Amino acid sequence: MVESLLLAVALAMDSFAVALTQGARFRPSWRGGLLIALTFGLFQAGMPLIGWGLGKATLSYLAAIDHWIAFGLLSFLGARMLGGYAKEADASERLTGLTLLIAGFATSIDALAVGFTMPAMSIARLPAAALIGAVTFVLSGAGAAIGRAVGDLLGPWAERLGGIILIALGVAILVEHLG
Repeated sequence: MVESLLLAVALAMDSFAVALTQGARFRPSWRGGLLIALTFGLFQAGMPLIGWGLGKATLSYLAAIDHWIAFGLLSFLGARMLGGYAKEADASERLTGLTLLIAGFATSIDALAVGFTMPAMSIARLPAAALIGAVTFVLSGAGAAIGRAVGDLLGPWAERLGGIILIALGVAILVEHLG
């Protein structure tokens, strides 16, 4: 459960950072913030399930190196988050309609990759996906609200924290399988 919660928080950090920036730049109403949170939460919940399906289909062929794959993907995603990959483009324009859907997809690509590693982590997919979606929803909604209040000072730090968590999860998987 702790692993799933850490994973959910890590995956939600880029959505939080984008929502925070949206709140700071555009001051969306509570409905706008709710729509951003709902969109990000739904994408973050759905993408790991797609990734899990892909991972499950190929994992039997890769069972001997699944821990290395999980470590590599999580570390790569974590490193990208440490470098601040939630690009300015994700938050430079008001997120409504198609741009909101594109941002929801863009911020959940990491969840797709993590879903691919879920069979190797022995995480129950449906509860984990629901938790990832719920945490993303809450943190994105909070990000939009906080952004309205304090600006976008916290966004880069939130994303870096998510990167550190993903790398730590990757190392933990590798240590568990090699130990």
